[in-house]
Amino acid sequence: MPVTRKVRRDHTEVSCCLKYVIFGSNVIFWLIGLLVLAIGFWAWSEKDTFSNLSRLANVALDPAFLLILVGLMTFVIGFTGCVGALRENSCLLAAYAIFLAIILLLEMTAGILGFIFKDWIKAQATGGFQAFIVHYREDPDQQNLIDWIQEDWLQCCGIEGPKDWDKNNYFNCSSREVGSREACGVPFSCCKPKPNEIIKNKQCGYDVRKPGYSTERHIFERGCLRTGEEWLEANLVVVCGVAVGLAITQVTKAPFLFSPV
Repeated sequence: MPVTRKVRRDHTEVSCCLKYVIFGSNVIFWLIGLLVLAIGFWAWSEKDTFSNLSRLANVALDPAFLLILVGLMTFVIGFTGCVGALRENSCLLAAYAIFLAIILLLEMTAGILGFIFKDWIKAQATGGFQAFIVHYREDPDQQNLIDWIQEDWLQCCGIEGPKDWDKNNYFNCSSREVGSREACGVPFSCCKPKPNEIIKNKQCGYDVRKPGYSTERHIFERGCLRTGEEWLEANLVVVCGVAVGLAITQVTKAPFLFSPV
């Protein structure tokens, strides 16, 4: 009498479709991380940071350093996710799951602390923006960042107003004595755009803070701190929606990540 053998189906097998969805999404994150990392190192090389390590004194305020940090984290997380999903490697998947859990925990912590310590965060933002103003001409990345904030994003000038640019040696009114043409002025990013303006006048902020000069029609008079608060209040639903969406995306990967392989 022939012996029939029962084939036991392995229910621990990972869904092929889900596996390649996770793999494909993390390949994209991996490549994005690699690109951001390369841009950060390229920005450092353009500023000759590797030859002049004294520039690292203000590394926390360096946008290039932020790009390197974010790119490195994205690269590592994307690599562990795509390789772990493709090879069904339990060690890499465990590392990937831990990374996602840490990010989710940090997001929740940041949201809670941001609500509780609003005044502290406001003080830190004020200090950071003030440092950007002081070092405006010393770092091209910081200069481009503050110009983008003032001109394109918030349409503002300074922290509380244009007078904050007196903290910069080039724009300080007393700098006229040393021959600074920008003395008692503001950067061009503080200037209001003119109708049908094609080429931005880089000298539009000269002398605008001199006594008797009417600034209302020429430059933004509102500070970036208050303008940023109003922008956050107006877009709070969108910001929270993006945060919740990211959290849901991370949580939905949990069944796959913790499945036996």
